[in-house]
Amino acid sequence: MLVLTRKLGESIAIDDHIKIVVVQIKGKQVRLGIKAPKETKIHREEVYLAIQDQNVQALESTPESMSGLTQDLNNKK
Repeated sequence: MLVLTRKLGESIAIDDHIKIVVVQIKGKQVRLGIKAPKETKIHREEVYLAIQDQNVQALESTPESMSGLTQDLNNKK
């Protein structure tokens, strides 16, 4: 892991396309601004982990489990 010290307004460049800027420091919190191409996916770690978990669950689904979901959706109409 690379550990860097940055002050307010200073930035970090990642490759040629991503720039991370320290935009605010308030107590123990640091607010970061991220400039990246639109196609770059950027998530907070807890959101990223939730997405990964949902992807794993989707891979483990079976046709039988999907038929129950279809019935539930049809009953709500």
